[in-house]
Amino acid sequence: MMKKSLHVLLVGLLVGSAFILAPASNAAQKIKVGMAYDIGGTGDKSFNDSAAAGLLRSKKSLGITAIEVSATVGTQSERETRLRFLLREGCNPVIAVGYRYADALKKVATEYPNISFAIINDSSIDLLNVASLVFSTNESAYLAGVAAALASKSGKVGYIGSLKPSQFDSNELGFIAGVKATNSKSTVMVKYLSSASDFSGYSDPAEAKVIALNMISAKVDVIYAAADGSAAGTFAAASGKKVWTIGSDVDQYLMATDSQRKNMLTSTIKRADLATYDFIATSLRGSSVNDVLDTQQGIYGRLYTLEMGGVELSNSGGFISKFKSKIGAAKSSIISGKIVVPTTGQAK
Repeated sequence: MMKKSLHVLLVGLLVGSAFILAPASNAAQKIKVGMAYDIGGTGDKSFNDSAAAGLLRSKKSLGITAIEVSATVGTQSERETRLRFLLREGCNPVIAVGYRYADALKKVATEYPNISFAIINDSSIDLLNVASLVFSTNESAYLAGVAAALASKSGKVGYIGSLKPSQFDSNELGFIAGVKATNSKSTVMVKYLSSASDFSGYSDPAEAKVIALNMISAKVDVIYAAADGSAAGTFAAASGKKVWTIGSDVDQYLMATDSQRKNMLTSTIKRADLATYDFIATSLRGSSVNDVLDTQQGIYGRLYTLEMGGVELSNSGGFISKFKSKIGAAKSSIISGKIVVPTTGQAK
């Protein structure tokens, strides 16, 4: 069943990914791509699978070869070991999946300035040979806010984040803006699982369940679970109740139980498959993905936006089909610039 689900996910991602001009096949034969997955590896129906779909597309359409490794225990030393193995095998470029590789990748990339690296979903490494592949989550969160406001009966929606930022969370701001633009009378209850210095919020489903249950008791009937590995607690809390949930990063519907799927309105998706393919195709052309992301910090890479197809909403389950026209109108307005989704300050 897992293989079948993975196959369906890969096919869906491949079909939906944007076309990027491929270089001549003889150039591809000189490229060996290293892919370092995080814990879970392929078959996780999450970020690893999405990146794997981009790699598979690259193998089929670009003719590249690849070596794939996965973290198993999740320590920084293990991640560093995986990266060094790929380098010993002659891989260039090398892609690390997930922000948890950041420390290990920065250490290794500093030692190998002539190797091209990329990290998916992180923008903290200030090295010219590291491309940060990140996503405009505020834009997809805005669309999720539109869907939440349209689906809510009580006019009360919730947002559960993993780690409370020191200043602002653009994902939270985008969601609130989408809710308020759709129904100005709606209220948004916001809770975070941990503070900026405590990373437990990324993997605390028990606490997420408690928060979600408290929100449900307060008549919240749509909850955006933007809390990484903690989101499972929100889905469990809503199961069997008249409450909608919204997943994040990947199509959480594919990971949910049959009972949880009945509550899953939609998910905000980061197209790691597109970013992976883009990076590999660009490497084959002898170039690099080096858009300036932060001039002061010296961060380079690419921000995958709604316009680029880098972020989107899922429609698994078909629950947002009835809102298609209004969500589509919001999407068009974001792309055209008519709607400017907030990234800083307070959402109104």
